[in-house]
Amino acid sequence: MIVENLDIVDWVLIGVLGVLFVAQIYWYARYMCAPARKMRRDRKKGQGNQVPSTKSELPPVSVILCAHNEAYNISQYLPVLLTQDYPEYEVIVVDDGSEDETRAMVERYMVNDPRLHLTFVPYGARVGSTKKLALTLAAKAAKYEYLLLTDADCVPESNHWISEMMRGFQSSKDIVLGFSPYFAEKGHVNRLVRYDTLFNGLHYLGAALCGHPYMGVGRNLAYRKELFFASGGFTHLMNKIAGDDDLFVNHVATKTNTAVVLSRDSFTWSLPKKTMKEWWQQKRRHLSVSPAYKGSTKIRLGIEPMLRGLFYATALLMMVIYFPTSYMELPVIPFMVVVGLFLVRWILQTAVLNVSARRMGLPRFNMFSVLWFDITLPLVSAWMLMVPKRSGAKW
Repeated sequence: MIVENLDIVDWVLIGVLGVLFVAQIYWYARYMCAPARKMRRDRKKGQGNQVPSTKSELPPVSVILCAHNEAYNISQYLPVLLTQDYPEYEVIVVDDGSEDETRAMVERYMVNDPRLHLTFVPYGARVGSTKKLALTLAAKAAKYEYLLLTDADCVPESNHWISEMMRGFQSSKDIVLGFSPYFAEKGHVNRLVRYDTLFNGLHYLGAALCGHPYMGVGRNLAYRKELFFASGGFTHLMNKIAGDDDLFVNHVATKTNTAVVLSRDSFTWSLPKKTMKEWWQQKRRHLSVSPAYKGSTKIRLGIEPMLRGLFYATALLMMVIYFPTSYMELPVIPFMVVVGLFLVRWILQTAVLNVSARRMGLPRFNMFSVLWFDITLPLVSAWMLMVPKRSGAKW
């Protein structure tokens, strides 16, 4: 029989690949599927895109928008923020050294809307990240306890964005994590940006839903003003070029004080990078602060890529060793096992990502794009971490 041709090395390789396969499937089932499960539960409870019925109970909120040379985006997206269906809120725009018409554009809207306020970062401020200083100034200027953050190039899904994000505070939470996808456009770079955003979004939102919050994105994030100042704000992060969102959340978020909101109306949409160079610089800047994450976070974030790499390496090794050049020379069972596990993982991974994308109203990815990005993105991230390059950007 074919099984009798297997020796101890064959069984060890099969066992190692099987363990790696099970670990990957568990990770996808527990964390990556968590956002889709939440969206399904919310829809069954009637909380999908439903506007809260008790608006009078919703607390006032300060929406904070940082802007650096964003005159065009301000003209396009600020009106959406000023027409939100919410009982009481203000919008604070912080001009961070803009050299275009950003301030003049904001001042035009201020004439007709007293809820809109403008402040600015002092010229020549000597800090590692002027965006953190801008957010700190806005937090001090905010007259409400709840702070809702977004960027100048972001547009809410609907005029119920504030209502949906503030729903997360109804369970006495201090932090609310939202999702901010990128607009779909043609081209490989856009596909790359959207895949990376979806994958990372499912990861950090799923981790938070499973009791391990470790980051958020400043394009769609809310927290209490009291938490911000009680934790020292960005005092210990001013020397970091990034981290105004993920590092802050990493340091203050716990499984009891963090909520996740995933209704479509809670989304904010962002303009993606147009070129590979722009995406590369953005990705490098974000990764540059990852060494400052908590030790437990770095361990969790390192386990999955390591297991993924070992799975691919073991699968490739076994395919080479057991490739059936001759049916009688080598046992075919190991080759059948490695091909079977590889295909099952690939199919399940694609299904998880596309089911989540469908529930979020996002474009889906074909299987070959999923496989390509799944293999290459961890290698790109590893290279960026091992070969750091300091950027001159202050944001």
